[in-house]
Order: sequence, then C-alpha cells, then structure tokens
Amino acid sequence: MIKRFFSLVFASLFAVSWALPARAVTFIRDAETETIIAGYATPLFTAARLPDPSAVHVYLIHDKSINAFVAGGMNLFIYTGLLMKTERPNQLIGVMAHETGHIAGGHLARLPEALRAATIEAIVACVLGLGGAVASGEAAAAAACQIGQHVGLTTLLSFTRTQESAADQGGLSYLDITGQSARGTMEFLKILSQQEALLSGNQDPYMRTHPLTQDRIDAVAAHIQLSRFSDVPDKPEDIAGFKRIQAKLRGYTEPLARVLQRYPESDNSLESRYARAIAYFYPAGQINLKKSMPLVDSLIADYPDDPYFQELKGEILLKGATRPWDAIPFYEAAVRGAPHSPLLRLELAMARIATEDPGMVQQAIPELEEVVRQEPKNRDAWHQLSIAYGRSGQVCMAALALAEKHAAASAPGARKQAKDQAQRAMQCLPEGSPGWLRAQDIYNQMDRDEDE
Repeated sequence: MIKRFFSLVFASLFAVSWALPARAVTFIRDAETETIIAGYATPLFTAARLPDPSAVHVYLIHDKSINAFVAGGMNLFIYTGLLMKTERPNQLIGVMAHETGHIAGGHLARLPEALRAATIEAIVACVLGLGGAVASGEAAAAAACQIGQHVGLTTLLSFTRTQESAADQGGLSYLDITGQSARGTMEFLKILSQQEALLSGNQDPYMRTHPLTQDRIDAVAAHIQLSRFSDVPDKPEDIAGFKRIQAKLRGYTEPLARVLQRYPESDNSLESRYARAIAYFYPAGQINLKKSMPLVDSLIADYPDDPYFQELKGEILLKGATRPWDAIPFYEAAVRGAPHSPLLRLELAMARIATEDPGMVQQAIPELEEVVRQEPKNRDAWHQLSIAYGRSGQVCMAALALAEKHAAASAPGARKQAKDQAQRAMQCLPEGSPGWLRAQDIYNQMDRDEDE
C-alpha cells in the first residue's frame, strides 16, 4: 500500500516518500516482492563474485518510468515501471545482470565521493534531479548534485561506452554462469529501441543513461548464437513470482477499473484473484470487503501455507475491518511461513499494538527488537518500538527508540531530535548500562555530524 509519509500503515505493501521540491520520491517495501527479487538477484551477485552478495541492497522506487541504476556503493535501484513493463522474468533478470556488471566492474568509483557516501534518499533525489539533497540538509550530497546538474544528470549517471560494454559482457557471463538465457536481454533492448525516435525528454531514464548502440545489440546477438543456454526457458517458479509481483503492484497502484480489465472476474488464476482481492480492498475512495474477502479466502484455501496470502487476510481484517484481534492469527501464520522476514514481523507487532491490550503490546516488543536488529535503520520499526515501550511503562527505552529513529533520518532537524531523545534516555537509564551507552553513542555521533 502506498503511504506518503514516514509512518507505516497496516498494509502488506509499504511505501515511504520524501516531499521534495518537484515531486515525491516513493520507496516501496514489500516482503513478498523483495523476496522474489532477491531470488533473482542473489545468483547473479554470487556469479559476479561480489565480496558479500548479501551486502548488495535492492531498493524499489515507485515510478512508472523504465529505469534501474546502481549508486552509493552496492545499491541497486529498480523502478516499478521496469517491473510492470518487462514481459517476463528473463527480461528483468537481464537488466539486473547488466547493473551487477557495473557493481562488479567498480564503475561507481567515477561518481563524486559525496554522492557515493550519501544517504539513499539523497542519492535518489539527486538522480531524479529534485534537489532533495538540499532539502534533506546534506551539504556534501547537495554539492554532488550541483556537480551533476552542471554537467547534466544524464551525464552523471551514464557510463562510458567502454563501461557499458564491460557491464554488458559481465551481465552476459553471469547469465551463463547461472544457466540463464540472454534472449530476455535482447528483448529488453528491443523495448528500448522503440524509444529511439522520441525526443530525449520523453524517453525513459534507462534509455538516456544507458544509450542503445548497435555495438551493444550485436554483442548480445553474438552471445545468443554461441551460448548453450540461449534456449533455456524461464523457470516456472520465476514466472509465477513475476506474475505475482505485477498483480500485486497493479492491485495497489492502478484504478480498480483498469485492474478488472486486465484481471477480469472470469479469470480464476492465482494472480488474477490476487490482484482483484487487493484492488477491491484498496481502491481509491471505498473498500469493498464483500468482494475482497472471498477472493483472499479462496487463495488461502488453495494455498494454506503461503505466508503472503495470510498476510493479506490480516491486512484486510486490520485496516479494512478494523479488527486487530482477528488479524493477529493471520499475521502469526505469515511469520511462521516466512520467519526471516522483518517486514512481516513488523506488521504482526503493529497489529498487536493496535489491540491496545497490555499483554499484546508486551508481546510486540521482542518482535520489534528483532526487526531493528535486522534493519537498524528502519525508522518505522523504531517508531513502533517507542510506542510499545511507552505503553508498557518503559519511558526511558521509548526515548532511546525515538533517538534511534531520528538518528536514522536525514530530514532537517532530525539530528537535534535525536540528541534531545538520547539526552532524555541518558537522564533516566542506569549509567553504564547498554541502553545508556547506546544513547551516549547517538548523542556524540549527532554532535560530530553537526560539526562536519
């Protein structure tokens, strides 16, 4: 579900936006989508012999443009437009293989140092030309953006022809190593070629930063002729995951009428029921539980061990019907099915907090502590943890959780708020205790950041 503020809502599809001068930048967090894309990406990262494939972070940006890029270290950014406009998983995997080639080739070293070290939101704001680094108060990243604007943002993000060729060759080799065809890569290049006649301002960003050349097309064609994997089809599980990603995104982001046109009532496939269940639950203006509930119930009946259908049922009960007690068993089932997902644990904790029952709030605390252990910069989890601590009478720990939340932010005034909350925590936590030492670390770090 798309939410344009830092605070999370009870939904399986989370998004966080930054209000920037020209438009909002929305990052989507969704446990299922991230798991599926990680399944595509991890073999490529391993094939590229990256030092630690798990250290590569994939970020989803809610934007209808076709685009993907790497920046700020080992960070891969994928636009939802790319997910929606590619036609099969092999096409998407081909793009990811190419971008992995840029990471493995060390091509990010050419970016300004300030941009490489900037926060994720500052990077994306700079990339989109929104001046968001200035809005976030990051002077160094803002300077990097000014450099980019001076020479042109397209120039800033685009690579040399040699680097593009190297990334292509790397990507093609990773496809071979993982036993996958390069035909999807060629198909994606053909999708891009349809934009060549458009004015540059109307082209998708990927076309502008990864210029299509005949040499690139010829190299891919030659690889297809020689590779013994060229006729390998998409794996059935990859196709199933790809269809689910698209159905989910369309259900949450497209008008109900368009969803029903693409996924009509006569279509009883998994992805069609999935898209309609979401679209009926989350249309603009009203919620139709009478149509949404039977669809998700049918999915659970057919796939009782699927954690994400359980998650959707919990979401509908919690947000659509305002029944947190009824939602909890479904969130618990989702966590049992995907125990390593911090986002599912976060949703379960939020449902428990929503009951306002002291016992349930107490149970939410270890769930949230596990979430922030896995994702120490998850501001929404820290916010929910501060609520749970506060309602359970642990006001000092609540202050520490708020300090962590603000310390992880880059918005104006966040450092002062982090210092204030850290100081409040130090005033009431036992001196020398782990919490007190952490509060002191946050306070001192914010001081150092202000001096830089």
